Amino acid sequence: MTKLEILWSPSGTNLPSLGVKSLIDISDGDTPNIRMPIRMLSIDTPEVTAKSPTGAAKVDAKFKQLATWIAQGKSPVTASFADYILPKLTQVAAGTLQFNQGKLASAHYQEVINKRLTKPNGSQRKLYIRSPEPPFDHFGRLLAYVAPSYSPSERAAMTRLERATFNLDMLASGWAAPFVLFPNIPNEADLPLVVDMCEKAINQGLGQYQEPLSMAGYEYRMCEKLYQITRQLVAGKSMSEKKKLSWRSRYCADMRNRQLYLPEGYFIVPPPYRLWIWPDDLPAAIGVLNLIPQY
Repeated sequence: MTKLEILWSPSGTNLPSLGVKSLIDISDGDTPNIRMPIRMLSIDTPEVTAKSPTGAAKVDAKFKQLATWIAQGKSPVTASFADYILPKLTQVAAGTLQFNQGKLASAHYQEVINKRLTKPNGSQRKLYIRSPEPPFDHFGRLLAYVAPSYSPSERAAMTRLERATFNLDMLASGWAAPFVLFPNIPNEADLPLVVDMCEKAINQGLGQYQEPLSMAGYEYRMCEKLYQITRQLVAGKSMSEKKKLSWRSRYCADMRNRQLYLPEGYFIVPPPYRLWIWPDDLPAAIGVLNLIPQY
């Protein structure tokens, strides 16, 4: 693993442990127990939004059409990005591959949950949840690192890897890609683990990396947006430059050397070392992390 030049001490909150099963009752007059979705931080698994093999096949066809438009110069992409993405659109059935990998990722996660939340006596552990500041994404999901809840004596006898979060488990399996998003960066002890687990998964061809032309979930969503935009452009719809480029939105920095790239240049950075930054957070990120723009 290459030495990282990004160091971070995140702020956040340890939330009360939650039972394995959702609580949807009321403890007292001012304490409702609710069920809420959690978006696991720093990882991104393949999408299952196609909903079925039939839906995935339709995405295959859309992505083949997108590849044709890109090759014809009809999509708002750079030549270098076209060279990068075209093999992923043409040499595999990208929609079907993404859907199948998403189902396998979900099954693996359930397997890990069942194994790590079951105590030796067969009873179930509760969850340890750590949430950053701010704690919610724009979909209202709780952002969190999630792990089994261990007692102090158990933790004292375990290594950092043995008590790792489920987030790290998914990276190690290869069924999740790293998706480190500023300012929710793992701390100086955990970030090297994230990078190391991802590098090992890629090098060993684990999970989604069994197929070198797999798309990370964020790439798949990006191509879905690019298809819709290009389809409208081909149909003759007038569109602002901002709208044309709205298929990609996050800047990307290289954690090895602090070099910062425009959204469309993320592929220059190897996946384990990508640090994503929203445009609104860019000034703060450049200042705090001393990033070096490459544009």
